[in-house]
Parts: sequence; C-alpha cells; structure tokens
Amino acid sequence: MVLRVAGKVVMPSGVIRQGCVEIDGERITAVAEYPSIRDGHWIVPGFVDMHTHGGGGHTFTTGDPESARRAADFHLGHGTTTLLASLVSSPAESMRSATAAYAPLVAERVLAGIHYEGPYLSELRCGAQHPEHLRDADPDELTELLDLGGGTVRMVTLAPERHGALDAIKLLVSRGVVAAVGHTDATYEQTRAAIDAGATVGTHVFNGMRTPHHREPGPVYALLAAPDVVCELVADGVHLHDGTLSFAASVTGPDRAALITDAMSAAGMTDGDYELGGQAVVVTDGVARLRQPDGGPGAIAGSTLTMDAALRRAVAAGIAIPDASRMASATPARALGLDGQLGSLLPGWRADLVVLDDNLQVVRVMRAGAWVD
Repeated sequence: MVLRVAGKVVMPSGVIRQGCVEIDGERITAVAEYPSIRDGHWIVPGFVDMHTHGGGGHTFTTGDPESARRAADFHLGHGTTTLLASLVSSPAESMRSATAAYAPLVAERVLAGIHYEGPYLSELRCGAQHPEHLRDADPDELTELLDLGGGTVRMVTLAPERHGALDAIKLLVSRGVVAAVGHTDATYEQTRAAIDAGATVGTHVFNGMRTPHHREPGPVYALLAAPDVVCELVADGVHLHDGTLSFAASVTGPDRAALITDAMSAAGMTDGDYELGGQAVVVTDGVARLRQPDGGPGAIAGSTLTMDAALRRAVAAGIAIPDASRMASATPARALGLDGQLGSLLPGWRADLVVLDDNLQVVRVMRAGAWVD
C-alpha cells in the first residue's frame, strides 16, 4: 500500500513548498509537487549521526548490546534514523569484545556500524579520552579488529602525528573504512600528509585539536580547506560558538560539513554524575565535563545534544534549512559511503524521514517506511 506524507519537502536541490513523499514498503517511490496540499510541516530526511557515544541514560562505550540498542532507540525518537556507535580509547580486549557484541546489531540495522574514536590519539589533545589507553597505531591490532568486525567497523579516528598513523590510514582505506583525523596536535603539514594518505573526515573540528594560528594553522585550516574532507561540527553552543559554526559551514559549504552530536549517556537526562570510558563525568546545565579530583569540572566530555537540537541550532546560527538538513543527513551519509541508499528524499532510497513543525520540533519519525512509535 502506498503511503503519502505531505508538507514542505526538503530535497537536495531545495524545498518543494507544497510537496508529497510517496512510500511503498521501505522505499520512496516518488517525490512530487502537489499544489493542493496545505500541510505546513517540514519533511526532512532522517538524520545521520556519524559520531555518538550514547543517550537516554545508555551508552555505546561499554560494549553492552542492550544498552546500545536503547541508546539507538533514544536517538531514533529525536529523528536519527542512522547512527554509528562511537567507542572511546580502551584496551585492545575491550575493543574486541565491543566489536563482536555490536556486529549483530549492525546486521539488524539497529546500528550502521562502529566508530573507533581512538586509541591512536594525542596525549596533548586527548580531551575526555582516558590517557592510560592511548597508544601508537598498531597495524596488527587494527587488522585483527577489522577482521573480527567483518565490515562492522566503519570509521576510525586517529592523530596523524602518532607513530604508524599514516600506514594505519592507508590500511583503513584499503579495507573500505573511513579514516578520520582528530584529537591531534598535528601541524598543518602532518594533517595534509594524512589527507594525502586517504583521510576523509575531520573529527569534531576545532575541538581536540591544536588551536589554529595565523603562522601555524595546524589541523583546523588543513581540514576546512581540503576539498575531499567532511568536517564534523558539534552545534551545541558549547563545543563551538555559533559564529564559529556558521563560519566553518560557510568555508566548507553544506556538502562538506556534517552535524554530529558527540552525545554521551546523559543526553536527554537530568544534570548529575555520569561515566564515559571509565572516567567520571559531571553534567551541569546540560554541559558534560570530566570531574576533576577536587570535584570541579574539567575537559568537555562529549555532549547532551540530539540531532534535532543540532539542526535547530544550525538554523538559528544563520544556516538555511535546506543546507542544515543536508549537513544533518546527506553529507554524513555520503561521508560514510551510504549515499545512494539513505540521507536524501529521493525515489528508490530508503524511506527515512522526519516531520518537523514550524519551530523545527519533531512531530513524527519514519524509518524504512514505518512510523516510529
């Protein structure tokens, strides 16, 4: 039976002010203009979050499949129809067990894959990553993990200045895995070498990176300028000032900027005490930071953001709705090699969509042609 969803349809080319998306089964069959339609809701593609550690009180970082399933369900309720489970730096055995545990969830399409944020990261720019678990890139360890995942691992973040990092990037690319640059103290030249080796994503650009300077541009300028690199941006007003968000998006354009949440388990929860990768986190006024030995706040520890809130923040910062929608869906989907399947409202693509009111609040969510309860 054909299902029709009407409203202001956001297409890759812009907005159909009075449009309709037709769905049959899991797929979109047509998107057309219907002049008689007067439904004022926005219809945007389902959000694609390529970097999230958990939400709704549940986490991906422990390797617990039930917790992962519930975290994915939480974000689905906020319009994220596709996401990666992001792990943090941890011992090799923990990485192996989480990879094996999440492979069935990838097969079920609960998750689109696993993202290793570490452990081949900079001690100087580790942020909320546990410093005891950081290490140089190990091709044998990486090969074992990729073999174990059997296609489950979709992206790995590493610092290009670490020993063996460039060879690791080449290994990842040869295996069809996205190599991302992040948590790095690399110079501009070292970052360019990583891009030349095949890195195609900048992990939460500006955050966890050497501060840009006009005489030493570092990784930020290299990533923003690279035509084949998609730059992740955390649009929560904490990781990035709104002016920085709009500036970065204007440099990259919407086809190279991806909105992410970098959310941890506290997303959608009250202020209080939480945990991330074995480290204590305190959330105050919705901002997550490591708890210091004296009890005070330390480094930013992920976020409490959801993708619908990120979209609203981007639009409030001056980014047009069609561009912000592309940054939340089509661009991350393409960065992960999922374009042609999802991320846009196009015939033949999976019927993932979000219905938003005029305030860009979620009204309904559809995934694979079925409304989410």
